[in-house]
Amino acid sequence: MTHRADLVGHLGRAFEDPALLDQAVTHRSAEGPNNERLEFLGDSILNFVIAAEVFERRPELHEGELSRLRAALVNKNALAAIARGIDLGAHIVLGSGELKTGGSRRDSILADGLEAVIGAVYLDGGYEAGRQVILQLFEAHLSRLPDMEALKDPKTRLQEYLQARHLELPTYQVDAVSGRAHQQTFRVGCHCEPLQLTGEGTAGNRRQAEQAAADDLLAKIAAADTGKNND
Repeated sequence: MTHRADLVGHLGRAFEDPALLDQAVTHRSAEGPNNERLEFLGDSILNFVIAAEVFERRPELHEGELSRLRAALVNKNALAAIARGIDLGAHIVLGSGELKTGGSRRDSILADGLEAVIGAVYLDGGYEAGRQVILQLFEAHLSRLPDMEALKDPKTRLQEYLQARHLELPTYQVDAVSGRAHQQTFRVGCHCEPLQLTGEGTAGNRRQAEQAAADDLLAKIAAADTGKNND
């Protein structure tokens, strides 16, 4: 049987040195060689390959737009989603503490593991092998690249909406913080005084909670605009 046959199948190539794949899926919380160095290598290769692809596929974009597009493809959430698609979490080797807290399902561990696997592929088969695996894993995303407006975060879109209408910018306020110090949850309100509307967002840090609150406010503004148009 092929070493880690199902994972190898998702990657589309076997390893000449299976020990590299073992290391790539070993988190630093476990004993033995871990995947931190491979993660560093894989991150660099991934960013280069994706940068080259968006450069070729979207010739109309300028530098800043290309950077935003690349970032949207290789951010932690995107990488974790791809890792889940190949069931990488089932292969991650964790220490007992991480196992107890469900580390194999955590976005950061999955994203880091995927980068480490890419680094291992590069060491095992060279640049072209790494490139082919990346293109295979990312093809669905690369084939439907979003437009630039969709890449703007909710806070930016909300600010631009209000500025275009010469309205006062929103205010953000932390309404509650719960949970332990290392695993807190923030609830943030985003209030727009001129429209008398407030959005709410909850996330594991303040920045993400503000983005969620801005997104909620945008949805309420859209609903209010739709209601006015239907009157």
